[in-house]
Amino acid sequence: MSVPRAIHQSLQVPVAGVLLEADLGVPRESTRGAVLFAHGSGSGRDSSRNRYVADELNRAGLVTVLADLLLGEEEQLDLRTAALRFDIDLLARRVTGLTDWAADSEPTAGLGTGLFGASTGAAAALIAAANRPNTVQAVVSRGGRPDLADAHLPKVGQPTLLIVGERDLIVIDLNRTAAQKVGGETRLEIIPGATHLFEEPGTLEQVAHLARDWFLRHLRPLPRGENDG
Repeated sequence: MSVPRAIHQSLQVPVAGVLLEADLGVPRESTRGAVLFAHGSGSGRDSSRNRYVADELNRAGLVTVLADLLLGEEEQLDLRTAALRFDIDLLARRVTGLTDWAADSEPTAGLGTGLFGASTGAAAALIAAANRPNTVQAVVSRGGRPDLADAHLPKVGQPTLLIVGERDLIVIDLNRTAAQKVGGETRLEIIPGATHLFEEPGTLEQVAHLARDWFLRHLRPLPRGENDG
């Protein structure tokens, strides 16, 4: 039986007066940075797509943190109304708080932090990046809605990779417009043949490899004392 490439742990993260359920993945070999996942549109830490990406990042030596941004009762309300998944201010506050926690907690303290956002979670990740310019070093969006972070985009100076499926036409247009507003380096990658959820064979693998390469290129250990805390 093969040995897992990462050690996994479930924990509760104190963020903005609440406890978020989270799963931590720590590579068995050297760590090269940490990536925090921001879920959206009714998704959470159990998302099979984000777990697949997280596993690929673990293989590359990156710590991953997948947290539910909504509490249990909030998730139930969202399932009935779909309201909280578009409460970008709430999601952004919690992603920012998660970023602060990672900056001060083992095993992520001192590591360069990247944010991986999906759907509406991408807007929350971009706002958190704007709020934490010294801590967050790179952002990746998968099928994201960066347009929902509109006023904050010029403040995002971190390298930002926007990944969209070729057949996700409306979201492509939203990403193209948002990319022109981001303050730092921005790249738009369109995955051939992919729809919004990247369910087509081979498309999610492309997402994972693009994200891995982006984070490995841009994440670096923080000099002592250099964070936004």
